[in-house]
Amino acid sequence: MRYRIERRRLLAAGAAGIAGAATLSTSAEAKPGLLPRIPVRTGMDRLAAQDWAAVRGERIGVISNPTGVDRDYRHLVDRMHADGVTIGGVFGPEHGFRGSAQAGGSEGTGIDARTGLTVYDAYLAEAPKFAEMFTAAGVRTVVFDIQDVGCRFYTYIWTMYESMVAAARLGLRYVVLDRPNPIGGRAYGPMMTTPLTTWVGKKEIVQQHGMTVGELARFFNGEFLPAAAGRPVELEVIACQGWIGRLRAGDTDVPWVLPSPNMPTPDTAVVYPGTGMFEGTATITEGRGTTRPFELIGGPDFDYHWVDAVAAHNLPGAEFREAYFVPAFSRFVGQQCAGIEVKVTDQAAYDPIRVAVTMLVEARKFPAFAWRRDNVPVNPYWIDKLTGSSRLRTMIDAGADADEVVGAWRVELAEFDARRKRYLLYSRIGS
Repeated sequence: MRYRIERRRLLAAGAAGIAGAATLSTSAEAKPGLLPRIPVRTGMDRLAAQDWAAVRGERIGVISNPTGVDRDYRHLVDRMHADGVTIGGVFGPEHGFRGSAQAGGSEGTGIDARTGLTVYDAYLAEAPKFAEMFTAAGVRTVVFDIQDVGCRFYTYIWTMYESMVAAARLGLRYVVLDRPNPIGGRAYGPMMTTPLTTWVGKKEIVQQHGMTVGELARFFNGEFLPAAAGRPVELEVIACQGWIGRLRAGDTDVPWVLPSPNMPTPDTAVVYPGTGMFEGTATITEGRGTTRPFELIGGPDFDYHWVDAVAAHNLPGAEFREAYFVPAFSRFVGQQCAGIEVKVTDQAAYDPIRVAVTMLVEARKFPAFAWRRDNVPVNPYWIDKLTGSSRLRTMIDAGADADEVVGAWRVELAEFDARRKRYLLYSRIGS
């Protein structure tokens, strides 16, 4: 089994990324018991090796969080500041620049203890607010370096979008330091529709977008900014070297830093585009407040019949364990929940959205099941905002099976996949 895994990674390394083929990491080989990993240089790594040439001599603003690190876990802002790059301000997204805030929170505006730089609260900031902050910081170039997880309802990509619009309106330059998509380069899932756009999906892309932040920035710049800002932004993407679309986080030597408090491991990122949809239910928790968020799914009024029904589908790349847990925070605090632990056995075969749709279809058969409704007069169902339309909810309510639900977005997915191709930077062979 070890030989087959190593051989698959070696074959993956033979395909060309943007800057040539990858080779096996000697550092990983030197550590007993570890599989060799494909060496990938992030945009930050490449810019640092050039002594920050693309931004040196300019007053820059940095949009980042704890994931903006090199392979020795040194942060972009700390390194730039120490190397004499002029930073006018730092802008922290959801969870904050240093990453201490829980979901739906931020760290506020203040002074960073390590560097003395002003950190602006950029969570939920739209283009006018970004323009105000960029002007206050006196920046001429904006640098974005955040590890995304490949899902439309993860908010960092919308911070990038809104800041790009602001930069375009102000005539600022925008530089993206690219990082791999930790769940690969395959696009999948339903399309966002314009009436449902919110901070968990501000523009029309599919749920599992299959792009790096650099590719997304190119897509946004070509498809959305001319209408939103009147013109594209002056965009430069410092691409990764050695990454291709079939590689996932566990295949590369890029260090994993949890992108948010409830995204602790690469395994969490793999399941998130699917089980993140359980935030759209009222009687099932997505596992916040446990040690395996988005992998432990359950509720106080569910039992072992649910896991038995899901396991009977024999979904590729997945196994399901009957699980009981008591959340320490978020929903159902202090209550015993029964449900499912999702186990990914083969990332290449695992389809997070199909798995979650199957779980939702079977959960809907329980009398306790209910969708989450917000106290708003229009579009109150949170699941509709997560999936982009009312279609998934209404199909499941009408008794559709998982095949019917996932088949409903086939045409729009194909159209999106074709539309994004001109903006891609990396090979998708074998994705």
